[in-house]
Amino acid sequence: MFLKTITLKHERVQSFNEYPFSIPAIRNLDQLHLNTKVTFFVGENGSGKSTLLEAVADQCGFNTAGGGRNNYYDVEASGSALGEYIRLSWMPKVTNGFFLRAESFYNFASHVDDVKAEEAYGGRSLHHQSHGESFLSLFTNRFHGRALYLLDEPEAALSPQRQLSFLKIVHDLAEKDDCQLIIATHSPILLGYPNASILSFDHDTIKEIDYEMTDHYKITSYFLQNRERFLKEILED
Repeated sequence: MFLKTITLKHERVQSFNEYPFSIPAIRNLDQLHLNTKVTFFVGENGSGKSTLLEAVADQCGFNTAGGGRNNYYDVEASGSALGEYIRLSWMPKVTNGFFLRAESFYNFASHVDDVKAEEAYGGRSLHHQSHGESFLSLFTNRFHGRALYLLDEPEAALSPQRQLSFLKIVHDLAEKDDCQLIIATHSPILLGYPNASILSFDHDTIKEIDYEMTDHYKITSYFLQNRERFLKEILED
């Protein structure tokens, strides 16, 4: 554990009616405690989980377009609207790490090609691998010990089988390499990782919930067990 708490600097906010403070979970944030090596952010689209993750990346000095502290390239509208309004508390502080944004990973892969750093990612351009292969290449070649990894929807490029492979990578990073991971996800497979904290951004506040209480688990479980009934309900309404 390195990053311990995320605190909103209420005194610096001029208006809670403007973005990103118009998002209920952000507006009601006081101090968020991180108690496990693996923490998941969950919630509906627009609930604030990616906004907060991006702000943490900004305060860590990671490229908010995706990357670490030494990846310099620009992507339009990749800055953090929240970064300057939060404070991070560490024990101890680490500077190693990476921010993965699934939506702008193409730009990061292009940056790797531009600086001719393919050797650090398995010796092949990330653009010359499938989307899923390039993600796993990043995880296995770039991620290693005593670091903080911030991952925004890593499942976007991963099949269910490769999500299981990713869980093994997460486990090795957390338990063998002494890493901390914060992952924003919609995947019920990833959320099943044992002994992780799951922080829900729904219902106006950020609160810890059990795996079985997530909408991701409940909806997926209901669909798999009642597929025909479920489809009839939503398609014939």
